[in-house]
Amino acid sequence: MSPDEDPTADFLEGVRTEETPWRTDRPAGEQAPERAERPERWGRTRAAGRAAAQAAPYLQAAALVAWLASGTFDDGSGSGDQSS
Repeated sequence: MSPDEDPTADFLEGVRTEETPWRTDRPAGEQAPERAERPERWGRTRAAGRAAAQAAPYLQAAALVAWLASGTFDDGSGSGDQSS
């Protein structure tokens, strides 16, 4: 194959010269078409996920404090092994 015969280059040149309707410029003053509205399927799920993500550091801190407090009270009360 000679260097002048590059099928890939020929294909790409054809694609570049092809005019697509969604790439053409709008005339001045014409508004863009509005986007189609899609129903929000996961609205509540996303909101719950965001709320959980925002609360996570506080829940972790509370769990740590509760764990430390339970260890402190357990060691200080003397209720370990009670052999009689």
